[in-house]
Amino acid sequence: MVPCGATAVGSWPGTDPREAAATVIGELPDLPHLVELPRRGVGADMIGRVSALLVDLRFDTTPRGYRLATRRGAVSRRARDLLRSDLDALEEAWETAGFAGSGRKVKIQATGPLTLAAQVELPGGHRVLTDSGALRDLSDSLTEGLARHAAEVRGRLGAEVMVQLDEPSLTAVLEGSLRGVSVLDSVRAQPEPESRALLDRVIDAQTGPVLVHSCGEPPAIAFLRDSAAAAVGFDLATVGVDQLDSIGEALDAGKHLVLGLVPTTPPELPVTWRELAEPGVRLIDRLGFPRSTLSERVSVSPACGVGDASLEWARRSLRLCAEIARAFAEEPGELDFS
Repeated sequence: MVPCGATAVGSWPGTDPREAAATVIGELPDLPHLVELPRRGVGADMIGRVSALLVDLRFDTTPRGYRLATRRGAVSRRARDLLRSDLDALEEAWETAGFAGSGRKVKIQATGPLTLAAQVELPGGHRVLTDSGALRDLSDSLTEGLARHAAEVRGRLGAEVMVQLDEPSLTAVLEGSLRGVSVLDSVRAQPEPESRALLDRVIDAQTGPVLVHSCGEPPAIAFLRDSAAAAVGFDLATVGVDQLDSIGEALDAGKHLVLGLVPTTPPELPVTWRELAEPGVRLIDRLGFPRSTLSERVSVSPACGVGDASLEWARRSLRLCAEIARAFAEEPGELDFS
């Protein structure tokens, strides 16, 4: 079961895992998460971090990012060390909060197989996405490694683990808008049935519920509606009128929505939780669902990761998410924006 309430997407500003873990657990008691701290550099960003999870595959760096490596090197060692320190910090904060062995829920994140294959290169420079064999191997390695990772977190914390797959490149993968190694070399669009089967294989291997989050513009909601994911997360500000039916169909199909309602950087003018909550409420009203849907099938998050924000705004964004989620839970029918 996917918990309602407030959560966050993944990345966090700064480089101190203990401070980050303590903040997230304090501000998001319903669904805290294992934070990512990309400002620490190589191996700490969304793609590099996966190198710590993969089974029998490793990454190396290129001027453009990461590529598959033939042997374990500095990138993989650094990614594993950073993930280990993050887990230690989360376990310490979990125990300090009195959550150890309580069976509470916690969320972990990993780059999904399609975005991973779109962003990681083969040794020759082409994207993994262009080689069906390499794509399958990378996906299988991620599937096994992520299941092991979730089991370790479950054992360390005595918690129920929810997995989030981040797929920011999903729309580009399906549309075929990714560039190849040169201007004249394009990456063909990936067929939806094969792409969904690849994603579902990773999802089905997890023992807890899986959320797929995409901050692609526009998010591929129709594609995710038919996936095995229990929940779909996206930045509501990127959704067009033509996608409203897909959101309604996702709810009809039993999906849980994680609505990105809070901006990742501070807006020019101060905002209140009520202003930020309004698009979510109007969405449910427009789709014709009862307001109780907000308390039963909707969670609230920032639009995407807050790794590029100031620490002050990152903390503020979590408090705003919590305030919106509280209003959705306690008085959804009473919210009036006239």
